[in-house]
Amino acid sequence: MNPSKFNCPILISRFSNALVLANQLHINQLRKGSQVPYISHLLGVAALVLEMGGNEDEAIAALLHDAVEDQGGEATLKLIREQFGETVAELVLGCSDSQAIPKPPWEERKEKHLTKLRHSSLSVLKISVADTLHNARTIQIDLRRHGQEIWPKFSRGKSGILWYYQNLWEIYQDRNPNPWSMELANIIDDWRYENLK
Repeated sequence: MNPSKFNCPILISRFSNALVLANQLHINQLRKGSQVPYISHLLGVAALVLEMGGNEDEAIAALLHDAVEDQGGEATLKLIREQFGETVAELVLGCSDSQAIPKPPWEERKEKHLTKLRHSSLSVLKISVADTLHNARTIQIDLRRHGQEIWPKFSRGKSGILWYYQNLWEIYQDRNPNPWSMELANIIDDWRYENLK
């Protein structure tokens, strides 16, 4: 079967190399409040980006979208630029809420990131939607398993997460509404009204 017939992006060795780098950078990192390796989130975000029709640069940036803010700041951004080029580096930077070590306070970072996303490229928004939706799906499953007791694992609790995700959704809806952003809206409504079964 010819993948190009279906406009399928060809994932060459660059993608494989990005997967190796992502695993190396996050190898000691776990998902918040769990024993799940962090790479599971990066793989989930990359999968969603590809399902949205993303190209190889977008998929690579999805794998590396948290590397700058969580694993080394400017030095990691320089490494990404050297290995994967300017386009991937700019996508990762667009998805990062901070390059500073240590990170600024949560509210300051999130406000600046929301402002940046209002003017970001559609490629950055695609990765951001995938990131937010994958996180939201994970929270949704945790709520079904453990109930409302999960919220304290987030530094700003349920109200902070609701505020941030609602603002992200409004940006996505304004800039590029799609089925993935609508799924996010449904999840946010479930949290707000505690409509979990």
